[in-house]
Order: sequence, then C-alpha cells, then structure tokens
Amino acid sequence: KETDSNNFGELQASEAMATLAKLLSRSDFLESQYYFRNRAVDSVRKFENDAAVAIQSWFRGCQVRAYIRHLNRVVTIIQKWWRSYLGRKYYQLIVEAAYYTMKMNLYNEMAVRIQRRWRGFRIRKYCFNYYYLKEYLRAVSETNDAIREALEEFAEMKEREERKILLELEEKQKDYQARKTHYLLSTKQRKH
Repeated sequence: KETDSNNFGELQASEAMATLAKLLSRSDFLESQYYFRNRAVDSVRKFENDAAVAIQSWFRGCQVRAYIRHLNRVVTIIQKWWRSYLGRKYYQLIVEAAYYTMKMNLYNEMAVRIQRRWRGFRIRKYCFNYYYLKEYLRAVSETNDAIREALEEFAEMKEREERKILLELEEKQKDYQARKTHYLLSTKQRKH
C-alpha cells in the first residue's frame, strides 16, 4: 500500500507539473483574457456600483425623510406639551388675578359697609340723635326763655328808668315853667 501511495503522490506531482507547464505555455493567452474580462467586469462593476450608490442614496434618503418625519412628530408633541404648559400657567395666572380682584372687591365692599355703618351710627348718635337733639333744644329753649325774661326785665327797667328820667325832666320843666311863670306873675302884680 505504501507503494501505491507513493505512486499516487508521484502521479499527482507529475500531473501538477504538467498542469503548470500547460499554464505557462498559455500564460500570454490567459493574461490577455484576464485583462479583457477585468475590463468587461470593470464596466459592469461601474454600472453596478452606480446602481448600488443610487439604491443606497434612495434608501438613505428614505431613512433621513423618515427620521425627519419622526423628529417633526416628536417636535410637534414637545411643542404641544410646552404650549399646553404655558396655557395652564397663563390660565393659572388669570385665575389668581381674578381671585385677587374678587378678594380685593370683597374687602372693599366690607370696608365700605363698615364705614357706612360707622358713619350712620356717628350721625345718628351726634347729629340726628332725637333724644339728644330734644334735650339740646329744650336746654336751648330754656336758655332762650331765661335770656328773654332777663332781656324783658332789663327792657322794663330801662323803660322805667327812661320814664323816671322823662318824669324828672318834665318835673324840672314844670318847675322851671312854674318859676318863670311865678316870676312873671309876681312881677305883674306889682305893676298893677
């Protein structure tokens, strides 16, 4: 068996040598065939490469457009959330302002009510108090009566004094007239 395997190995080596010799004899032909086929493959390869580039650019364009659509949806959602947040904040500010305004209006109404009641009480107590005014008017009336009586008494006294002065003047006048007349009478009697 060893001889068979040695024979087989030799046979293979001789066949390889024969194949190599054959290839060397056809090397010029193979070389020209290699360049010819490579040129043909290069033209086909350029066409296939251009087609692959076109397919890749179309696919990448689809991917980019899909990503842009995705980003657009995401941005729209973010904008929607942000605008709703701003709307809620604005609504909250409006509600707080309305609450503050209502509270201030209520406080103003309460202050006006307190002021109205206080002013009414003060006016009724000091200006339009019926019993106080009645007492005041009675006191004024009594004072007026007392002053009137005093004035009447004073007027009567003045009148009496004036009458007395007038009577005294009349008395003086009469006395003077009487003396004058007496002198005249007494002188007339002597002449007669």
